[in-house]
Amino acid sequence: MLFRRVRRDGFTLVELLVVIAIIGVLVGLLLPAVQAAREAARRMSCSNNFKQIGLAIHNYHSAYNQLPQHGAGTGQRKNVGAGTQFWNNNNNKNLERLSFLVPLTPFIEQQALWEQIVNPNGFNADGTTKNPPWPAMGPTPDKTTYGPWMVNVPGFRCPSDPGEGLPSLGRTNYAACLGDSINCSTFGAKTAWVINNSNFAQEIRASGRGAFVAKQKMAFRDILDGLANTIIAGEIMTDIGDRSISTRIATDNDGPTVYSNPSLCEQFVNPTRPQFWADSGVALGGTGFGRGYRWADFGPIYTGTFTILPPNSELCGVDHATLSSLSVPGDLTLVPSGQNHAKEVVASPSSRHQGGVHVLMGDGAVKFITESIESGNKTAEMVTQRGTGGASPGSESPYGLWGALGTRASREVIDEEF
Repeated sequence: MLFRRVRRDGFTLVELLVVIAIIGVLVGLLLPAVQAAREAARRMSCSNNFKQIGLAIHNYHSAYNQLPQHGAGTGQRKNVGAGTQFWNNNNNKNLERLSFLVPLTPFIEQQALWEQIVNPNGFNADGTTKNPPWPAMGPTPDKTTYGPWMVNVPGFRCPSDPGEGLPSLGRTNYAACLGDSINCSTFGAKTAWVINNSNFAQEIRASGRGAFVAKQKMAFRDILDGLANTIIAGEIMTDIGDRSISTRIATDNDGPTVYSNPSLCEQFVNPTRPQFWADSGVALGGTGFGRGYRWADFGPIYTGTFTILPPNSELCGVDHATLSSLSVPGDLTLVPSGQNHAKEVVASPSSRHQGGVHVLMGDGAVKFITESIESGNKTAEMVTQRGTGGASPGSESPYGLWGALGTRASREVIDEEF
């Protein structure tokens, strides 16, 4: 009698384990590639948003023959005194604290939001009735009960940035370029009570070297270095509460030395985690003063940026309570301690992209600038009205190619690709 051997098809345990191991290796190899592809898509979307902002700025200029003003709105005080300065909150005026992004809303398909802002608004953010209504152009941009200031405008957000929610209002990842000197960057040519002043005008004429100048009308004709050679806006990342050097202000306890050494706060950086502040020995701005926390507020911490320190550098704010030794005119009122939203602060562009940031050039081009861009002497004194030598009015930027790109009319020759 013959017996047949029955053949059974299948995997042995060893073969199954080998297949599982191979699949695991392939997944391990592919996952970083998938993550990189997703970040590349987010970065492209971020760049496209910036391009749309550039087009909106050009369309605005075509309509009004000027750039959208950074630091505009309803302002001048009738009563001048303590507690009535522009950095204080107000329900009846915005005290010229609106950023350049506010007038851009109708040019980026946000006409409905613009209509809410430009007209008296009878509703609070939660939909309840406001009586009397909010004024036309809104209150100061700190009001969480005013609906428009709480809106997260998609065109003002970069998909790579995960920040959201309180204590911020509506966030933004795009900021106006204010040049390479922080002096008078929140005052412009006006006093703390938003009144024109000749001393402030002299100060800002010397130090307001960017495409945008606080509380002043600017136009493309003012950009004498050429639109293709001048940064008009930079990307910023918003604070997520992690003590990041690029999203939280460190207060300089030495006061005026920030102007003579912009990198002064580098001493407070955690040496083992160089993208974060040290756990002790550093005074940080309050949790409500995070980078990019208010898209409607012109304060440098929210919607301003400078080409002083390289991209993704630390934020170093001036503690104006210690400025008694600084020689300034008697009517040059300084921001008191605690008012971080109005402080002059060394605030570089920043992003969550690998190795650099997007910037918007005057001609509408969006370029990616690496952290290693040539940035001159980071300890050099800023250009101010009272500066001497390399810091005197009209001097070329002491911050190399990076500083030159942020100034509009310093006559620097850019002879290399960036």
